[in-house]
Amino acid sequence: MIIEFSVKNFGSIRDKQTISFEADKSTHLEEHYIIKVSKYRILKLALIYGANASGKTTILKALDFLRELVLEPLKMKTDKLNFTPFLFDKETSNENSLLSIKFLQNGIKYYYEIEFNKNSILKEELFFYNPNKSLFYKRDTDIKSQYTSIKFGPKVKIDASVLERIQANTLWNNTVLGGFFKINIKFDELREVIEWFGNYLSPIVYSQTNLEKFVTSMIEKSKIEKTSMISILKNADLHISDINIKKKEEVIPQEFLKLIENDNELEKDSKIKEIISKGTVERIEVEFGHNINGNIYTLPIDSESEGTSRFYGFAGLLLLLINTSTIFPIDELETSLHPDLYQHFLLSFLVNSKQSQLIATTHNREILDNKDLFRNDAIWFTRKDNNCSTELYSLSDFDSSVVRNTTNVLNAYKSGKLSGIPNLGDYYIDLHNEKK
Repeated sequence: MIIEFSVKNFGSIRDKQTISFEADKSTHLEEHYIIKVSKYRILKLALIYGANASGKTTILKALDFLRELVLEPLKMKTDKLNFTPFLFDKETSNENSLLSIKFLQNGIKYYYEIEFNKNSILKEELFFYNPNKSLFYKRDTDIKSQYTSIKFGPKVKIDASVLERIQANTLWNNTVLGGFFKINIKFDELREVIEWFGNYLSPIVYSQTNLEKFVTSMIEKSKIEKTSMISILKNADLHISDINIKKKEEVIPQEFLKLIENDNELEKDSKIKEIISKGTVERIEVEFGHNINGNIYTLPIDSESEGTSRFYGFAGLLLLLINTSTIFPIDELETSLHPDLYQHFLLSFLVNSKQSQLIATTHNREILDNKDLFRNDAIWFTRKDNNCSTELYSLSDFDSSVVRNTTNVLNAYKSGKLSGIPNLGDYYIDLHNEKK
């Protein structure tokens, strides 16, 4: 589980900003919102509100970027890291960026930090607490030689040959975890950290992400139960009584095959070669059964509403959140969902999940009108300061002079008392400005 995540000089974020999942002392809704692990009280949910272009999505992108650095290490020394530092400042564009995360894996707390620029990972540190803080490893990069040196802590036992292999595979633009990920060696302590990134930290879900395809593949692999999916969809009042998944072989047009054959890079791909030789491609079709007055009617998913398709994907995510231990970063959670269905999804997650978390950006404000649905420490806001840099803060950061127990948070937010809303100009637009 994530305890805390910090970002500095990344996208719209200039100064260090931190989002925390560590619950405050409040016992409000504790049964459903808080995961208790040893001495820690970890929140399941973080909702981030803010105006468009205020930096909400940047938080999720930074988390996803960290995940990719670990699980998808660059292959060549000349490859550039795919991110942009804060550009609205003459100094920060040439300064290093920083990401750090505190997380729990199998009851042990870890602290991981990297400092980097477009070319390389400059510094990297991993600590563990068992129970006191101890160095796992520290890495430094020599810029001139483009060489990485790694030093493991005194409590970590590692053979010289294993260290040599990890060091040799950790390019200057790879993390040590990414370097280890590329090689076949036994190192259980490091593998456990890698598994947290691979199994717990899920990729970011955007509003345009094809969740339907992902969830369908999970049903086919029996990682999601179809009967459970149907039950969730029924509870969502979508009148769906069945899910049918069909496979069809479709002939590939000759014009497209010729384009592939003329592309030398594509021809090297074994899967592409197989498709060319077959001349067909497998297509998966999803149909929903609707029980109308005792009669079953089927509709392909493409004929369903955007909201139905979206919630089909969310139903799959919900089952993964309930049945496994994972976190999903979701951008614009409310997209295509009715406010009641949006609330239904969140409540279903909070009531039924045990070891999972959700971090999402949203513009849906209705939940803020009901204190029986949210905790202050689970609500976050972003705003732009005078330098156009993102500031991140929690509803629980406000003292009683701004937010009391009796305060209507929705009205306070709408009025601008909590900031995080756009500063809009006049409704009237003058289209007839005369040149002076």
